[in-house]
Amino acid sequence: MHTIRLPEWVAQRRQMLPRVRDLRLPATALLVVDLQRYFVDPGSPVTVASAREVIPNVNLLARTVRAAGGLVVWLRHTYSDERPFALPAWFEGPDSGYARAARAQLTAGAAGHELHPALATAAGDWVVNKHRFSAFLPNSSDLDARLRAQGIDTVIVTGTLTNCCCESSARDALMSDYRVLFASDATAALSDEEHNASLLNLAMTFVDVRPTAEILALIAAAAPREPAVAAQR
Repeated sequence: MHTIRLPEWVAQRRQMLPRVRDLRLPATALLVVDLQRYFVDPGSPVTVASAREVIPNVNLLARTVRAAGGLVVWLRHTYSDERPFALPAWFEGPDSGYARAARAQLTAGAAGHELHPALATAAGDWVVNKHRFSAFLPNSSDLDARLRAQGIDTVIVTGTLTNCCCESSARDALMSDYRVLFASDATAALSDEEHNASLLNLAMTFVDVRPTAEILALIAAAAPREPAVAAQR
């Protein structure tokens, strides 16, 4: 698990920006970004070791959001040769080891494209393929249109990489008018330095960065409670 170190002045600066202070669960979606075998399995050329460590928090959030009436969305980074989803031509030049590896491991149907088996998926969840770092671009996926049709106005971002697909999706979600919670201990990068740099930038300018425990508390406060049983006389 990453060691999270944010400066003390973050809390003061954050007071100038809005926070997500309450949730309406039918309008809330948990986004789990790219926790696929290619990024999680040991021995993969782009293994994110910390990604395995955040899976328990991701699963806890998924189970809790689902039980409270929210939506769980599993996003899969997906390589395609078809426009408009294909990578930009310059990104596939002779120096692009990323593109070569992605074509082999992240094409739909490849073993690396599969969600990691430790994830707590369930019937009724969405599985959405995305073709760009951000899931919210029209040449990446139809996620934005589908969330709007579902009445979703708030997203909780988890997954990997913190400073790439998670951050890109969180920024674009905010700019697309969603309220955004970013789970600091349910996202993973290749190093503590990258993880903390991303959290700092997001917290200072863009979204509401919180640990899993605080997000769970917001969900608990929003979840409907069973009516008290009247005492028998």
